[in-house]
Amino acid sequence: MAADPSHRFAGPADLHLHSNHSDGTEAPAEVMRQAHAYGVRTAALTDHDRTTGWDEAATAAGELNMTFIPGMELSAKHEWRSVHVLGYLFDPDDAALRVETDRIRGDRIGRAERIVRNISRDYDLHWDDVLAQTMLDATVGRPHIADALVARGIVRDRTEAFDGILHPREGYYEPHYAPDPLTAVRLITEAGGVAIIAHPVTSGRDRMMPVPFIEKLIAAGLGGFEIDHRENTAAGKKMLHEIAAKHDLIITGSSDYHGTGKPNRPGENTTSEDMVARLIDRATGSAPRYA
Repeated sequence: MAADPSHRFAGPADLHLHSNHSDGTEAPAEVMRQAHAYGVRTAALTDHDRTTGWDEAATAAGELNMTFIPGMELSAKHEWRSVHVLGYLFDPDDAALRVETDRIRGDRIGRAERIVRNISRDYDLHWDDVLAQTMLDATVGRPHIADALVARGIVRDRTEAFDGILHPREGYYEPHYAPDPLTAVRLITEAGGVAIIAHPVTSGRDRMMPVPFIEKLIAAGLGGFEIDHRENTAAGKKMLHEIAAKHDLIITGSSDYHGTGKPNRPGENTTSEDMVARLIDRATGSAPRYA
């Protein structure tokens, strides 16, 4: 469903925020209130592999005279790289997309259980400790294990957990299922949405998807890149700007807010009004919810 052109969204726009429906620490309504308090006036809820927080977030955004952009962060994997694909304004009832997100979330639970079983060999941590940190039916992930480690007094905070016990070098890590990025982009696009690669250049050329593969994603319908993000490198951002200019892609900026789970704050990076407009105009799966 295309956006109503008679409406105008408000700025500034932060298009990457998480709630406790995935790995954030706050309810969707509180995420919108925090975003508003930091000056954000257009916000997207982008929980991992699920859309269950949309209605609550949209209601809260409306009460705050904000524009709400429905979104999701879809897990993907290219070779050994974890790739996150932000999807905006897609049809949440699209059958193919729902099958894939159900599969991802189901495997995340099994993976989390395997990680906890590995950790429990050396530390006093159990699956019930993780469930105590997880909202009912939330997408369970390593951040919840980190919160359980904090609650048990094993580490001080999520950062220490990810730098230590949950780092792959420590030997407790387990992989989880995720589709390849081409599949992720096609699923979002075929559901009427716009696909944007989240924080694509976080630490060096070796971690970035090769440019020829990025070109394949663009040919498959990729809408653009999240370039203004605190974890992207300066050199990486320069290269992505060049690719985006060559292909006339959408460029976004976002906070990747997780409540108290990360130091990121709403509005620390934002998306320009013309880029938000392009994103809205391109989507056909669902519409923004205006104040």
